[in-house]
Amino acid sequence: MSEHVVLVDANNRHIGLADKVTIHTNETPLHRGFSLFSFNSHGQLLLQQRAQSKITWPGVWSNSVCGHPADGETAQQAAKRRAEFELGIEVALNDIEVFVPDYKYRYEHNGVVEHEICPILGVVSDVLPRIKPQEVEDTVWIAWPEFVAQTQQPNAFSPWCVEETQLLVANKQFQQFYQKILST
Repeated sequence: MSEHVVLVDANNRHIGLADKVTIHTNETPLHRGFSLFSFNSHGQLLLQQRAQSKITWPGVWSNSVCGHPADGETAQQAAKRRAEFELGIEVALNDIEVFVPDYKYRYEHNGVVEHEICPILGVVSDVLPRIKPQEVEDTVWIAWPEFVAQTQQPNAFSPWCVEETQLLVANKQFQQFYQKILST
């Protein structure tokens, strides 16, 4: 069964569906995505290295989970589904917080374009990942301040991950979320 992405206009209005396998080209249309930043109770962020078999940014380190909501699925529902599928991490839907609901980006790498409206989400989970090798090459836990500093190095992480990190650093709701982790 093929997986579809939701095509949208600049205002995030549904305009159609496209097969995920064929969508990411040098002319990728705008579609819905999500980015999840998963922290443990020590304030460490779970990073993943994308599998070498990925069409977009193979082998590149990025935030915990990225993906696409199915038709009729919220970003939070998609994040829950993909965290379980890619990393074996089960999280409660109501534990996933939305920090930036309307982040939009377009990046190109090796002739492949990512072009998404991509809510930036966060969750806390101490579940150790059990990676699915066709999705994830490797994972690592990293202290948030160290990660933020490392995003300043060129090409260390996916470009959306770098930009999303800067948006989170400036986001008051995320700052409160992170401080709550550290205080528990």
